[in-house]
Amino acid sequence: MNKYKVLILSIILDALGYLSYAVPVIGEFSDIIWAPLSSWIMTKLYKGKSGKIAAVVNFIEEAFPGLDIIPTFTIMWFYTYLFSKEKTVLKSK
Repeated sequence: MNKYKVLILSIILDALGYLSYAVPVIGEFSDIIWAPLSSWIMTKLYKGKSGKIAAVVNFIEEAFPGLDIIPTFTIMWFYTYLFSKEKTVLKSK
């Protein structure tokens, strides 16, 4: 997958995580579903050990109230494409 498509997807996924702020009180309960789902998506989007670590961090960030503001997917994109020597992104078939 093109790295810029992955960036756009990462931004969209982070924005979905922010939606829990749109509906006060009830929105935080949506994280019960979003936290494990977004972690699973993280492991599929970013492979390897760093993807698994990012998935755990993502789960914690989404599961605990008030931490949703951290753009975990976008941070992982920057780590993968700008800071890491190993490219851990899902490859297209």
